[in-house]
Amino acid sequence: MRIATWNVNSLNARLDRVEAWLAALEPDVVCLQETKLANDAFPALTFEAMGYSTAHHGQGQWNGVAILSRVGLEDVRADFDDGADADPDARVLWATCDGIRVASCYVPNGRSLDDDHYQYKLRWLERLRVDLDRNADLDTDVVVLGDFNVAPDDRDVWDPAVLVGATHGSKPERAALQALCELGLSDVFRDHHDEDGLFSWWDYRDGNFHKRKGMRIDLALVSASAAERTERIFIDRSERKGKLPSDHAPLVLDLSPRG
Repeated sequence: MRIATWNVNSLNARLDRVEAWLAALEPDVVCLQETKLANDAFPALTFEAMGYSTAHHGQGQWNGVAILSRVGLEDVRADFDDGADADPDARVLWATCDGIRVASCYVPNGRSLDDDHYQYKLRWLERLRVDLDRNADLDTDVVVLGDFNVAPDDRDVWDPAVLVGATHGSKPERAALQALCELGLSDVFRDHHDEDGLFSWWDYRDGNFHKRKGMRIDLALVSASAAERTERIFIDRSERKGKLPSDHAPLVLDLSPRG
């Protein structure tokens, strides 16, 4: 099974690219972030014509997450189920696809360490941890995918000095990410790739993609059983090239069949 995640930074702007990419890579399950669409504007019929069932949690011009699946789409849930008030933003969507519990996540950016949005980011990550702890059976296949807006360690940013005093690499953000892993999830990319300089996001400005100035902030946190099944995981850098790319590249996992 091939599972992928991609922050498309506006599905309207990137739909042709997404269609071509789906046809070329043929993923079975795809998590999308930053669709920037209301639910009634989501192009479900386009994806259904390609063989995908879809679920979308949107709010218009901001945020928005989706799951596409050609192996079943059950138990769909938007938002958190943690006993607290609904998240004001459309940032997380859950579904079960061929027995795998999948979450498509768009973690808040945080903006700056002294901004209220940074505290919202930390609370959001804690709500994700609580939801997983309460509702996910981590002894089974669970895959939490998306744009986490956190570089897990210094290998994951082109120059660690740029994150000193800034978001995306602060100690509380990394600790919140580690707390997710301590539930029984792993950053499976690092099971297969140890080197630095492997990024999934590059700022549009100053030709940063071509200068290799990026960060790895698009992650797959997976349960132990899903990690054992992961045969290959890669960042599809080709999708950061060409006409009108997103500033993110897709992250793709290939899972072996169940034994």
